[in-house]
Amino acid sequence: MKPIGIVGGIGPESTIDYYRAMITAYRAVRPDGSYPAIVINSVDAQAMLGPLMTGDLDTVTSLMVSELERLARAGVGIALLAANSPHIVFDEVQRRSPLPLVSIVQATACACTTSSPAASAATAAPVASSSARPGR
Repeated sequence: MKPIGIVGGIGPESTIDYYRAMITAYRAVRPDGSYPAIVINSVDAQAMLGPLMTGDLDTVTSLMVSELERLARAGVGIALLAANSPHIVFDEVQRRSPLPLVSIVQATACACTTSSPAASAATAAPVASSSARPGR
């Protein structure tokens, strides 16, 4: 099985949270003391935050795709972006990515839908993609 890749560093704290959650979930399924193969690509937060703050979404997209290409070269089989902000360009990043991606936004919506009836009602509407926003 190929390793899972995480593009992190945008918010180091969230990268740590995802890493711990992935290990916990893995160990719940495989309580033999082993760990999953995970490759973390920690990006320069300033390189991401500047373009995000100025609305330069093309630069954000290119940076994310470049980091995913790095993970692909490392032999990763699937990846995620360990921060909410880059998901503003998720659709375009996914289109250009050499790897299949897990959307933390869609995964969260799905988890909410399956965890309680009240949450199901709150997330019944489809999750809008970034390309569906007005002006995009």
